[in-house]
Amino acid sequence: MRYRTAGESHGPVLIAVVEGVPAGLPLDPSEIDRDLARRQGGYGRGGRMKIEADRVEILAGVRWGETTGAPVVLAVRNRDWRNWQQGMSPSPEHRGAVPPVTRVRPGHADLPGALKHDLDDARNVLERASARETAARVAAGGVAKALLAEVGIRVGSFVTSVGSVEAAWEDPFPELHARAETARIRMPDPHADEAACRAVDQARAAGDTLGGTFVVFATGVPVGLGTHVVPEGRLDARLAAAFLAIPAIKGFEVGIGFEGARLPGSRVHDEILPGGPGDGRRGGVRRPTNRAGGIEGGITNGEEVWVRAAMKPIPTLMRPLRTVDLVTGRPHEASTERSDVCAVAAASVVGEAVLAFELARALVEKFGGDSVADLKGALESYLDRINRRWVETSS
Repeated sequence: MRYRTAGESHGPVLIAVVEGVPAGLPLDPSEIDRDLARRQGGYGRGGRMKIEADRVEILAGVRWGETTGAPVVLAVRNRDWRNWQQGMSPSPEHRGAVPPVTRVRPGHADLPGALKHDLDDARNVLERASARETAARVAAGGVAKALLAEVGIRVGSFVTSVGSVEAAWEDPFPELHARAETARIRMPDPHADEAACRAVDQARAAGDTLGGTFVVFATGVPVGLGTHVVPEGRLDARLAAAFLAIPAIKGFEVGIGFEGARLPGSRVHDEILPGGPGDGRRGGVRRPTNRAGGIEGGITNGEEVWVRAAMKPIPTLMRPLRTVDLVTGRPHEASTERSDVCAVAAASVVGEAVLAFELARALVEKFGGDSVADLKGALESYLDRINRRWVETSS
C-alpha cells in the first residue's frame, strides 16, 4: 500500500490516490467524513475552518460500497476556492490577480522553497506546504483505518501538552482517547484542557502561536509487523519518517523515547512473562509494562503501539517576526496569512491517519492477499501457528 496527495491550500480540490488496497474492503464515506470533521476541530483553530466543511468524494476504486482492488481516488473540495479562482488559476491570463508573497515567514517553507525553485513569489511554495494538505492524508488514513478494523486494530490519540500546560495521562489509552473526544483541545485531563484553552487565548491576544505534544496509539496490533532485516523496513523508522512529514512536527519518539535515555536499563526494558496459548496476537506472552511502545527491533511485539510527537508553534504570527523581502533582500516584517493560533488537536487526528496507514501498509506486506478475505485468512493461519508453538511447548 502507498498513497500520494495533490492539491493546494486554495486550489479547487485536494486529492489522495491510494494504491494496493485489497479488494472487498467495505468503505463508508461517513467514517472518513467523521475524521475530517475531527481534524477541523480543536480550540485555537483559525477562520479557514469556519469556511470549510470537509467531505470526502470517492472517485475511483470503490463499487457498491467495497474496494475493487484498483487504486482508490479520494477528493476533498476546498470551499474557499471560490475566493481564489483567479489568484490560483492555472490560466496565464490571470497572472498577477493577487499580489506576490515576498516577505517570507521564519519557520515556514517560504524562503528555502522559493530559493530551491527559483521563485519570486512564495505563494507557489506556501500553497503546497500548507497543513491544509493534511485533509487528503486524513482521507487516505480513513481507508487504512477501515482495513485495520477488519482485523481488530483500532487507532486513537490525545493531546498531552499545549505550550507549557501538561496533561495527566496515566490511564489506559482507549479511555484517554474517549475523554479527549469530548474535550475542547483534545486533552483527556479536564483541568489541563481548560488551562490550555486559556493559554491559547493569551497567545491570540499577543499575536502569538502555541505548539504542543500528542500521543497516537493502536490496539490489537499483532506481533511481527515490520522487520529487523533492512533499515528502511523497520517499522519505527517508517513511523518516524511519516510523522516528521506532517507539517510543523519537529520531534518524535516511540514509547517513552527520550525519557528512556535518562533511565537505567532495568527501568526501560519490558519484562516478558508467560502468556499461554490462545494469545497469539501478543506472541503468546505478556508484558507488565509497555515502555517500548509496542515495537522492538523494528518489529511489533504484540503490545499496543504508541508514539508521541511534538508540534512547533505555527510560524504565521499576527505580530510578525523580522525577515527579508524575497525580491529586494531588504529587512522587513514577515507576511501574515489567515492561520491558527494552535493546531495541536488537529495534528493528533492527522497522526492517527499516519499511524493507521503505516500499520496497514505493514499488515499488507506481511500477510498479502489480493482480497480482504485472503489477508484475514493469512493472519488467522499465522496466529494459529504461534498459538500451536506454546501448546506444543507446554505439553
